[in-house]
Amino acid sequence: MKREKNGFNINLTLFLIGRMISDTGTSIQMMIMPLYIIDAGGNATTIGLFSFASLVPALFVYPFAGVLGDRLNRKAIMVITDLASACVILLLAFISYFDRMSLTLLLVGQIIISLLNGLFDPATRGMMPQLVAQEELNVANSKMASLRGLSVLLGPVIGSLMYSEFGITILFFINGFSFLLSGISEMLIRYKHVKSKSVEGISEIVSDLSRGIRFILSNKTIRMACYFLIVIYFLVQPIFAVALPLFFKTRLEYSNAQYGYLQSISILGMILGSTFVGWIFGKESGIVKPLKVGCSLLIVSMLMFSLLMFPYTLSVLGNDTILYFLLLAVVFCLFSAANMFINVPIQSFIQRETPMEYMSRVFSIIGMITRGGMPLGALVYGILLSRVDTHWPVFVSTLLMTLISITFIKSFIKAHEL
Repeated sequence: MKREKNGFNINLTLFLIGRMISDTGTSIQMMIMPLYIIDAGGNATTIGLFSFASLVPALFVYPFAGVLGDRLNRKAIMVITDLASACVILLLAFISYFDRMSLTLLLVGQIIISLLNGLFDPATRGMMPQLVAQEELNVANSKMASLRGLSVLLGPVIGSLMYSEFGITILFFINGFSFLLSGISEMLIRYKHVKSKSVEGISEIVSDLSRGIRFILSNKTIRMACYFLIVIYFLVQPIFAVALPLFFKTRLEYSNAQYGYLQSISILGMILGSTFVGWIFGKESGIVKPLKVGCSLLIVSMLMFSLLMFPYTLSVLGNDTILYFLLLAVVFCLFSAANMFINVPIQSFIQRETPMEYMSRVFSIIGMITRGGMPLGALVYGILLSRVDTHWPVFVSTLLMTLISITFIKSFIKAHEL
């Protein structure tokens, strides 16, 4: 099932092709949506509602999705949700084509797509260990992360060109057909589902979910990895999602186009990081070595960024110079690469350590952690940055992250040895 005799894993290839196609289509559409909302008469509040509709509904469905992913056929869940997403987006395309689109319909459509994505994601992560051998999980996960980064990199370029020339309708059609092709690709995967008893009622779903939570809490190494992910998504990610845009707009004198270049460099760092982690640690069954590299890169990038934000640094380097911009670009690249050196090995480790009957539930819980931690962290940063200068919260977060990383790695090594 996992590998052909000639060494070519057709199942993994079909899986990755499907993800690459749908991720590219989604990136093409989603990168343009804020511009379209403004062009359609919306405002900042509408954009915020759209972002809310893109993220929060998936969080509500994640607990149930994990249970269903462990009970039902994961391939069937992936195919059905992809085809259903294709139908919703193509319906929006036809509504737009006949000039009947409204912001209300757009928000409703996005809520439905977010719910479908919440069902899709745990099944996808739970299926990966069934497509490759355990010793190849690092390579497979790094390939998926690299392709996702490439999709995000291509999306804004293709989307902006297509939107300028043809409008939003063509983007809906492209995204809709990308989900359709992804579903077809997933249909071709040879996958054997091990039947289990069907889900009977909400109480049994809650019981299954609680067993998944108990499994995470009983496994010390997985529990520690989850705690570390919570810290990263709460403490670190909002720095570049909240603090950076505010600092860029209020303290620096670069253009919006240059801000876009920084975002592209960040995605390039993600691709490079995921590629190198697969190349260097592809056959590494342990998690400690890549984590040490990832945490080191993360601390270095955060420290560089916090120092660049101090008024003295701005007065010396200038807030509009090529040198300062290049240093920011290096920070962005290192930060994204560091995240890959941390996230890919942790995901592979959890996939290796988790029994197949708990796989989707575990990743649904992790999905809630990662997706829910960043908005909460962004809220806290937003409150802090309205009261103190930007560089101080970032510097304090860097010191905290340094202490937490050292403590985590030492504790993880000890727990893993035991």
